[in-house]
Amino acid sequence: MDILKKLLLITLLTFSFSLYAGEPVNINTADKAALMSGIKGVGEKRADAIIAWRDQNGPFKSVDDLASVTGIGDAIVEENRTNLTTGEPQ
Repeated sequence: MDILKKLLLITLLTFSFSLYAGEPVNINTADKAALMSGIKGVGEKRADAIIAWRDQNGPFKSVDDLASVTGIGDAIVEENRTNLTTGEPQ
């Protein structure tokens, strides 16, 4: 039983460290591929919507503005908040 607990702990620790990929996604400059790979819950359609919103409205002033994009709600913003940036000091 102790071996199973240790194995589970090692697996969880390894997985949790792999979730942090490093640099946050800059929602004002990221291309489609970066948006899709860097934001959980964002696929091709949502990445296109983010870029279209940015093209029509200019840069996001805050991460919270991302929720204004059709198909992106508060839940996606909250789930990804620590990995998102506008490039501006907060």
